Amino acid sequence: MSATGSGTAPCRFAHYFVVCGIDTETGLEPDELAGENFEQSPLRRTFKSKVLAHFPETVEWNPFDQDAVNMLCMPKGLSFRTQVDNREPQFHSYLITREDGSRTYGFVLTFYEEVTSKQICTAMQTLYQMHHAEHSGSVCASSSCSMDSLASSLDEGDATSLNKLHCCSSYDMSRDTLYVSKALCLITPLPFMQACRKFLTQLHRAVSSQQPPPLPLESYIHNILYEVPLPPPGRSLKFHGVYEPIVCQRPSPSELPLADYSLKQVFELLGVENLVQVFTCVLLEMQILLYSQDYQRLMTVAEGITTLLFPFQWQHVYVPILPASLLHFLDAPVPYLMGLQSKEGTDRSKLELPQEANLCFVDIDNHFIELPEDFPQFPNKLEFIQEISAVLLQFGIPPEGSLPCSESATKLKSLALHDLVNDKKNGNLPGDALAVFELLQGNATLERLQALAKRTGVTVGRVQTLGDSTVKEKDGRLQCEEEELRDATLNVQVREVFANRFSHMFADYESFVIQSAMDLESWLTNREQMHNFDKASFLSDQPEPYLPFLSHFIETQMFATFIDNKIMSQWEVTEPLLRVFDSRIEKMRLYNVRIPNLRSSNYQKSTILKESAQSIEQRLMKIDHTAVHPHLLDMKIGQGKYEQGFFPKLQADVLAAGPTNNKWASRTGTAQRRKDRLRQHSEHLGLDNDLREKYMQEARSLGKSLRQPKLSDLSPAVIAQTNWKFVEGLLKECRMKTKRMLVEKMGHEAVELGHGEANITGLEENTLIASLCDLMERIWSHGLQVKQGKSALWSHLLQYQEREEKLEQTAVSPVLLGPERRKSESGLTMPFLRVSLIQDMRHIQNVSEIKTDVGRARGWIRLSLEKKLLSQHLKQLLSNQALTKKLYKRYAFLRCEEEKEQFLYHLLTLNTVDYFCFTSVFTTIMIPYRAVIIPIKKLSNAITTSNPWVGVSGELGDSGVMQIPKNVLEITFECQNLGKLTTAQIGHDNSGLLAKWLVDCVMVRNEITGHTYKFPCGRWLGKGVDDGSLERILIGELIIPCADEDLSKQCRTPPLQRSPTQTRRISITSLAGKNKPNADQIQEAIGEAVNNIVKHFHKPEKERGSLTILLCGENGLVSALEQFFHHGFKSSRIFQKNVFVWDFIEKAMAYFEMTDQIGDTEEGMESFRSKCKVFCHYVNAINITPRNIGKDGKFQLLVCLGARDHLLPQWIPLLVECPLITRMYEEYALLRDHLTVNSLIQALQTVHEFNITLESSLVKGITL
Repeated sequence: MSATGSGTAPCRFAHYFVVCGIDTETGLEPDELAGENFEQSPLRRTFKSKVLAHFPETVEWNPFDQDAVNMLCMPKGLSFRTQVDNREPQFHSYLITREDGSRTYGFVLTFYEEVTSKQICTAMQTLYQMHHAEHSGSVCASSSCSMDSLASSLDEGDATSLNKLHCCSSYDMSRDTLYVSKALCLITPLPFMQACRKFLTQLHRAVSSQQPPPLPLESYIHNILYEVPLPPPGRSLKFHGVYEPIVCQRPSPSELPLADYSLKQVFELLGVENLVQVFTCVLLEMQILLYSQDYQRLMTVAEGITTLLFPFQWQHVYVPILPASLLHFLDAPVPYLMGLQSKEGTDRSKLELPQEANLCFVDIDNHFIELPEDFPQFPNKLEFIQEISAVLLQFGIPPEGSLPCSESATKLKSLALHDLVNDKKNGNLPGDALAVFELLQGNATLERLQALAKRTGVTVGRVQTLGDSTVKEKDGRLQCEEEELRDATLNVQVREVFANRFSHMFADYESFVIQSAMDLESWLTNREQMHNFDKASFLSDQPEPYLPFLSHFIETQMFATFIDNKIMSQWEVTEPLLRVFDSRIEKMRLYNVRIPNLRSSNYQKSTILKESAQSIEQRLMKIDHTAVHPHLLDMKIGQGKYEQGFFPKLQADVLAAGPTNNKWASRTGTAQRRKDRLRQHSEHLGLDNDLREKYMQEARSLGKSLRQPKLSDLSPAVIAQTNWKFVEGLLKECRMKTKRMLVEKMGHEAVELGHGEANITGLEENTLIASLCDLMERIWSHGLQVKQGKSALWSHLLQYQEREEKLEQTAVSPVLLGPERRKSESGLTMPFLRVSLIQDMRHIQNVSEIKTDVGRARGWIRLSLEKKLLSQHLKQLLSNQALTKKLYKRYAFLRCEEEKEQFLYHLLTLNTVDYFCFTSVFTTIMIPYRAVIIPIKKLSNAITTSNPWVGVSGELGDSGVMQIPKNVLEITFECQNLGKLTTAQIGHDNSGLLAKWLVDCVMVRNEITGHTYKFPCGRWLGKGVDDGSLERILIGELIIPCADEDLSKQCRTPPLQRSPTQTRRISITSLAGKNKPNADQIQEAIGEAVNNIVKHFHKPEKERGSLTILLCGENGLVSALEQFFHHGFKSSRIFQKNVFVWDFIEKAMAYFEMTDQIGDTEEGMESFRSKCKVFCHYVNAINITPRNIGKDGKFQLLVCLGARDHLLPQWIPLLVECPLITRMYEEYALLRDHLTVNSLIQALQTVHEFNITLESSLVKGITL
């Protein structure tokens, strides 16, 4: 092959011309891979096709892959017809994705050619006779021709119809003419679908017309292969087919990239609502399976949706047409976008798919989609749909789509079926009926006329769809061009609407890109360890309604690749899509300053629809370039002679190479030489090129698996290798996901260790856990023997449960019963909680809110993760090897021992952090709790004669007051999920002789998650002891499991906010002792407490945690102010009871009330008085509350109410001015130091801007 033939390939319109069909040498070979049924008539079976010819032999940058091309040109193999069948030519396209992600497109026209080989006709006759002999026993003996489904839908009694139907698949050599399919294919580097379709259609017309074409077919094929260049960017090109010129255009580098597949058709097939939902699934990288009888529909929908992704690109398996021999590929445990051809009449329910937990199933022919459970909606979905619909309506397309899913269409279908049976036709309508059928689709009026005609016995003639039958061919052509222009305009306008959404959503993405590497080499080598996008800050900048979608989307591979491309653009040529996107954002910034409405979720429509359509119109109306006309070639005489209906054997020598004197060929030649020189130069400068290429590939394929199955080789070894890649990919994904979950959760510690982002938001955590659930479903679906239910993991668990429960009935299971009670320093007894996989399953099965298996599996994963038992449970599940072998094939991930061990180890690392992913998601379920009160045993008053009660509050609600049996001090109760527990109220009614009670703490456990909270008390409850309190509000802390349990559980997340460690609260009176904090420590404590409250309010609302802890906890505001007020306080009295800070507050109130009665009308006094009044009002309200909360409790309440109502900075000066201060405080007291008091007031004023809401347990019984 000459150098020009291949050397100019990058600039050629088409790379190859291919002919596929029957090889008369090898004859009929059944295609076992297609899994066809030998029950079927031989005319309906599939036979192997071959590539009969391809030109040129090879192209250097796009080597010819014979097996792949053959498989995709004829995905079902050869098909046979007789003269009674419909033999209309069919067009479809396909694409091949290479390892580096680049694509080539194939465009195929399949037509039927008469079989002239006697051998093949005889073979078919023999096969038919054998089949007939086997099945002549019964009429219906599983008549498996393509009309099966139609037959079964007819009346069962209509045996004669079935008999006739059965005859349709018959073949008799003496009577019938046999036809076989042949495919003509063009392979091109860019998707010029319309132009290729026209070229192939004209080629077929030349073969089937009575007159030979103007020139031999070789001339036209040679012309398109070697003499038609690609149109330059931003230009249009005219070249010549056999009969008519063909025009194609290519967008300029600043426009959206080329997309020639009709979006009009996609919207008609799916409707806007469905399309937006499928589009969202694609963005979130779920598994998308398209399903249709028509290959071209599969391709149109797949390409249509992926072109709408701009500026992002699908990064995973992409096979719009999955050949029958590759069905095992649906087992792929990775995100994919695949198209599956539906057999005629196959019901969706009969379709066995290996995994459906994360599947979006798109039944194109029936206008129906099945979505995965609980996936987030696209931002501004409603307005988005309205904007798309408005564009569609301008072009007369109904937004709901126009597929024959209406009642009228269903009736019409049955009408057509009736025709088929009566006419002994074989699943295909004759030409005129087809014309009526096409015209009637969606046209109810005409459909009624047709039905009427049918009933009255009138035959309907050919319906002219274009008005007068004498419309000139020329007008037809103009109309066709007009329609093409409309389609192109619609395409670009709809794409602009989609592109505009992303431009607004990601207008500021650059601000969050982290550029940490100095050069490309260091970036590529450390790519996996680097954070290159500040996700937390990006999300905190987005409008609330966008978050559910965006938090998922920024975790996808397509977003990661987009950011990688952005970072690499500092060292390399910017990726084309990114360049266009960035220039749009730049333009948007120039036109409207976007800063003020950054967080606004207002919908902004695209403003450049007209402008973008004009550039396409101009290119199509005014042709920029015209290619060389086809011309006579130097051919051998007598070859390639014309025979109607047969595609000739082409002369190979004239098609093997192109001409040597091509202007544009030499132009690309010099350009290519320049490129080569530059490349060599950069090789000398930079890295060793092979090494660099390896890094590049690794960096780009990070987290990706195969883009497309190897179509060329389907040996068991290759299939095994593919599966091995999947196993490795799953393990790598698990490692990365668990690492990310850990790093994000570890918070500040991780940042100090150099791991990137500091704060994980609850939203992000949820997203990461959802993606872990998805990964686990994919792992459990890999290599399944038989699929049961939609969730492979839950199905496995159920079978395990069934086996274990049978064993339990025969013998008592010794699973981890553990010690019966757990002791504490004070002899505390909390019943031991049994750890059991089955028990956790039962918890999930009892949750009525979860309705599906997928939901149950996710719930179980969340519960196990929260209990730090996920790895342990799964190890136990997989230890039943007999069950695993029964459920999984040998190559399945779960049967690869080493990988499985590593997988469990990665999950075990998640035990080092605390998750509340079950508690925080299932907020409305009923949960059993157990509360135990632990008195201090060392003192005699361990038991009280009074009647104790307890109440528990959490972030989601409170339990109310519950009486406790006095001698048991333990209670189990059930109430709606309280969330993380924050406070417990404990008290008694002061009855009986032993009414004083010294309580160490209260323990409360969530019996489902096992989380145990300790509420330290360490104070008396009783009149005349301590501060006279009969009830106390205790602040809780989550207990770390003891050391005798699993070591891995010891580690623990650092507190998300500096919440109290809550050692037992020290009685204020004991502060006078050794541990008395000094003035500096007290001021520091106040600063810290106020700081924590400010930080709390600067977090997004959903992630704030408990404010009660920050107010009343060990390092909270109340505790800090207690220390402040206690500094220099003359509290201990000889022979008298202790004096409390509350005593000072009450005396101050009495003083204010007294001065209030002294008449003084000065202005300053007026405001002083009103402040005094408010203060007295609050103190009185606390004193007259029916609750017996004691003096320290009252002080706590005053501080909380003062903080809530922003009154503390007003009250402190009042107390400082009060003359009593000199009697009750030493000279050195902080309260008597004006400078310190002023800084305290300033600190308290910083809390004023926040709206503080107090927990109901704190303010119960207070009326102000």
